[in-house]
Amino acid sequence: MYVIRLADGTLRVPQSLTSEDGRLFGDAYVELQPGDPGYEQWLDESLTEEEARLRRRRWEEENDDLEREFLAFKAEQEEDA
Repeated sequence: MYVIRLADGTLRVPQSLTSEDGRLFGDAYVELQPGDPGYEQWLDESLTEEEARLRRRRWEEENDDLEREFLAFKAEQEEDA
């Protein structure tokens, strides 16, 4: 998940909600406005919605080698089990 910078300057920062024992309940975005605590911390890492969309698309298009490598590893692990 990426930190998304909206046109009005709002940042959407990913945040996970977990239980006390560490189980994941879900992932969501928290919105930070300019001047909010933590805003400056995330600003340099933020991407516009279009930049995030392009990164996701590029990753989906270019992950074929990685996916093949993972599937070969997974098959090898299943054979050894």
